[in-house]
Amino acid sequence: MANKTSFWLVKQEPSQYSWDNFVMDGETYWDGVRNYQARNNLQAMKKGDLVFFYHSVTGKDIKGIAKVTREAYPDPTSDDPRWVVVDLKPLKALTHPVTLEEVKIHKDLQEIALVRQSRLSVMPVTKKESRIILQLSKTSI
Repeated sequence: MANKTSFWLVKQEPSQYSWDNFVMDGETYWDGVRNYQARNNLQAMKKGDLVFFYHSVTGKDIKGIAKVTREAYPDPTSDDPRWVVVDLKPLKALTHPVTLEEVKIHKDLQEIALVRQSRLSVMPVTKKESRIILQLSKTSI
């Protein structure tokens, strides 16, 4: 993992857009964010940053890792210039998807935004948290 790489987590209901759909598409822009904090997180993403893809509502697990391929630009699904998207490309599925329950019971993940701000759809993940998620998933990058 590069030292300057930041880590993020994006959430999506698999019935709306699943990890498998993402992999089939090969790349997508992350649209529809209408929360200011989540928008600010999109704006903070840099090309090359890594993003955990989380299935919300059903499944409730981290499925894979994506990479930011284009930094924030106006959301093409909105006429409101306040909203932005970033382009993401799937890197790899996690060897073992990490469930929300696994995250909640891990003593060093008690402060992760996924637990503290469960309704937020785009959130930062610290380097320590990302290392733990990768260990739990038995995945290397």
